[in-house]
Amino acid sequence: MATPSSSAGILGAAVAGLAGLCLLPFVGCGGEGVEEGATVRVYVAAPLCAGARQELARKGPRVGEVNVQAVCLASSEAGGRIDLAAIGANARRATQDTSTVGYIGEAEPRAARFSSTILESAGIAQVPGASGRRAMASLLAAIEAAGSTDNLREAVDEEISGSG
Repeated sequence: MATPSSSAGILGAAVAGLAGLCLLPFVGCGGEGVEEGATVRVYVAAPLCAGARQELARKGPRVGEVNVQAVCLASSEAGGRIDLAAIGANARRATQDTSTVGYIGEAEPRAARFSSTILESAGIAQVPGASGRRAMASLLAAIEAAGSTDNLREAVDEEISGSG
């Protein structure tokens, strides 16, 4: 059984831990900028991952001052149908990573609309489409155009939104 003094210590540690979690969005691509040589991530829907990886390999992982990594997501199709729960889980996974600067979404318009509501809340650019190569090329160009900025995620989102 916890004593009042040990309970206060546990509560204090919990509050400190929560305060640390609250600061996470401001590290990486959020409010503090990205350090030179940092790795940023682009999350890619399963059917488009091969093309996106090919484009990243062709261009090279270094874009401006950062390294870009493609993260392939779980398939969002089950039995020939789109699985909205899987799409939501994939989009939330991207939003929970502070190094995320872009999301290459599903080619199916309904799936892209579903994930876009989740991604927009985190300010993450989504490039839907049938070609992973073209989508990755667009994101790499947006990262390069953003240059060194205090908020790479926001700058990439603005580049993608402005070009569409």
